[in-house]
Amino acid sequence: MAGIIMNSEPFPEEKLLMMHEDARYDVADDDKACIPDLYSIRTGIKSKLSPPKVPKVFLSNNCIFNCAYCSCRCSNDKRRYAAAPKELAELSVKQARLSSRGIFITSAIYKNPDYTQELIIETLKIIRRDYYYKGYIHAKVMPGADRELIYQTGTLANRLSVNIEVAKSENYNLIAKNKNKNNILTPMGQISALIKAMKNDSSRFRPAFAVSQTTQLMAGSAGEDDYTILRLSRALYRKYDLKRIYYTAFHYEHPAVGYDNLSFTTTPKWRVARLYQADRLISLYGFSAEELAPESSPNLMRDIDPKAAWAIRNLHLFPVEANKADYEMLLRVPGIGVTLSKRIIAARKTMTITFEVLKALGVSMRRSANFLTCIGKFYGGVCLDTEMLKTTLSDKAPIFTDQLSLTL
Repeated sequence: MAGIIMNSEPFPEEKLLMMHEDARYDVADDDKACIPDLYSIRTGIKSKLSPPKVPKVFLSNNCIFNCAYCSCRCSNDKRRYAAAPKELAELSVKQARLSSRGIFITSAIYKNPDYTQELIIETLKIIRRDYYYKGYIHAKVMPGADRELIYQTGTLANRLSVNIEVAKSENYNLIAKNKNKNNILTPMGQISALIKAMKNDSSRFRPAFAVSQTTQLMAGSAGEDDYTILRLSRALYRKYDLKRIYYTAFHYEHPAVGYDNLSFTTTPKWRVARLYQADRLISLYGFSAEELAPESSPNLMRDIDPKAAWAIRNLHLFPVEANKADYEMLLRVPGIGVTLSKRIIAARKTMTITFEVLKALGVSMRRSANFLTCIGKFYGGVCLDTEMLKTTLSDKAPIFTDQLSLTL
């Protein structure tokens, strides 16, 4: 029967495997195992190096909620367990010390949000006070958890998160009927307020508090376009000072009780990868959601990264002169990111930038030559031809050693 905790206690190794399986859709701390396509797509978009994967442990998979997409939903037939705080603390410390990267503690909603949060807090207290673990801990906050419990969790963890999941609040009724705007955004706002308050409180008598929070957002849960997702992401970053938004692909492949009208959906992983790229362009490069997914093309392209797609839609701005373009405009040239823009600006102080200099600095001529001039000279192909550029900048285009003649 669904929702029944196992009578026979599994071995610790077996329970750990079950925990990892239950936690695999809960993305956090740049888990490459959950977003592999982000790292396999060839692209000129780069950002800061991602931190290594943080292992995850799961308090309980015996959930009272019935979210259509979740294998832990109460209507699903599966083996159930609930770990005692001491047991989970011991497993967490072992995993954290084996990885040297910290631990992420999460859970389904066991009995009710507050009860689950109390078990997480007790686990964290044992980790910190009994095992004297001083390392990184990311703790999940349950939807609708009491503010005092959120505060207690934050005094024991380095990072907190509560998952928003949907791009429009009315979509909770379509895929997660027990969740709503209030029980997600209220704790998110409380976490943000507590982080800000603790940063401004210099009292040495007050315990430290988590320094950041993240959330998770699914793509494709209700037919929303990428512009809708990116617009929400931008608003969440601004309002709640999120450290990071993690994107996942919505999958509904097996019927769930209570969701008879929900169509089977499998969101492709490439879409998630493009959302991550667009997210970085917004947060690091100064792009807006409207620029990356305009009304005329509200979904990101499969074969062309969003920065290159923007450049193709805005050919009237190109080519730009490498010796004169400001930092912000250089950032918008395909193949040139934060590091290369800084290199070009620095090099211009001591030399004239030629295409040979750009190559020496590490600029990809395949991606950039059609959008630049050097001392007024253009070495691209057919000058700013849209179809040619789509072929050249496609991820499916073969990568060759730059073969442009750079003789001036």
